[in-house]
Amino acid sequence: MMTLSRFLVLWTLLLVPLAAPPVQAQSGLVTFERDELVIETEAGTRHSFDVEMAVKPAQQAQGLMFRREMAEAAGMLFVVRPARVLSMWMKNTYIPLDMLFIDGEGRITKIVERTVPMSLTSISSDRPVNGVLELNAGTASRLTIGPGDRVLHPAFGKAP
Repeated sequence: MMTLSRFLVLWTLLLVPLAAPPVQAQSGLVTFERDELVIETEAGTRHSFDVEMAVKPAQQAQGLMFRREMAEAAGMLFVVRPARVLSMWMKNTYIPLDMLFIDGEGRITKIVERTVPMSLTSISSDRPVNGVLELNAGTASRLTIGPGDRVLHPAFGKAP
C-alpha cells in the first residue's frame, strides 16, 4: 500500500519534468541591460530611445534574433572596441530594421534602411566603426535621421 507521502513524492517527480522552464532558460537566449540613448540631428532635434546593450560576444551574436516586435522608441546598440569594419546580417531576425553605423565620436557614418528580415546578405559599415544602432525599419526616415547626426551615449563619450 502506498503512503500519502510516497504518493506526493512520486506525483512531484512526474510533474516537475512536465513544467516548462522559463523562456530564457528554455531557449538559451541571453539577456541585455537597457540604457537611454539620444540622437541629435544636424537641425538640433533630439530623439530619445530605450536601447538594449549588446556588448558581450554572446549578446552581439544573438542581437534581435527571434524577436517578433520592438517598441517604437526602442532599439539595440552594439558596441565594439577597437573600431573595425562591421558586417551584420538578418538571419533569424523577424523584424525589419534600420541599421545606423556609428564612429568613435558618436557620429552616424552610414544608415542602411529597411533591412530584409531573415536575409543572409551581409550589411557592411564600409569603414571602421565603434557601434551599430538597430531601430525599427523606417525610423531614420520618419525622424529625418541621417549620416553626420550625433549619437549621445556614454559608449561614445557623450551622455544623453
